[in-house]
Amino acid sequence: MFNSIRGIITEKTEDMLRVETGGLEWDISVPATDLGALPPPGEEGRVFTWLYHKEDQMRLFGFSGEVRRATFLELLKVEGIGPRGALKIMGGIGQEELERALETEDLARLEAVPGLGKKTAQKMLLALRGKLAFSKTIPAGASPYGDLVEALFEMGYDKRLAADALEKAGAELPRNISGAEQEQELFKRAIVLLSGGG
Repeated sequence: MFNSIRGIITEKTEDMLRVETGGLEWDISVPATDLGALPPPGEEGRVFTWLYHKEDQMRLFGFSGEVRRATFLELLKVEGIGPRGALKIMGGIGQEELERALETEDLARLEAVPGLGKKTAQKMLLALRGKLAFSKTIPAGASPYGDLVEALFEMGYDKRLAADALEKAGAELPRNISGAEQEQELFKRAIVLLSGGG
């Protein structure tokens, strides 16, 4: 419904932000780690949003960027983590550190996040390992790999492994093909590598 809100930031507290736009002031729940990445009160800012809507309540959640919002939505898929819990987790650990903890299966680091117990940390490892490599993904448009990594991720492959397989396939690709044919061949070869055939 809402992708983002741009306006004058009027107030910041520990986990909340107020933004005025078009005569309306929005009350937005924001992870503490994101607040520092947003402009100070009195300046214009853009907040990426997600609307939580249930029969008895509506609440707007905000993030400093699309990657942060995507992380929040992935956390909601973990059993036992609701919007408030996801907000608290994200407020207790930065994006890259969270990705690294999941990638290296650093259970102790996850358990150190305020409000995150051992059982929920274990569920996070099982559900999210390889799915939060947003900051390491090859940017779309920088090479043909960005879109291909996303396509392989949608098929269920780990983003980091997909990127590595595409790099390897690209190095071995014949020089006499280009364009769409090259992309198709890269994709096929990467799947073979990811499936253990190379």
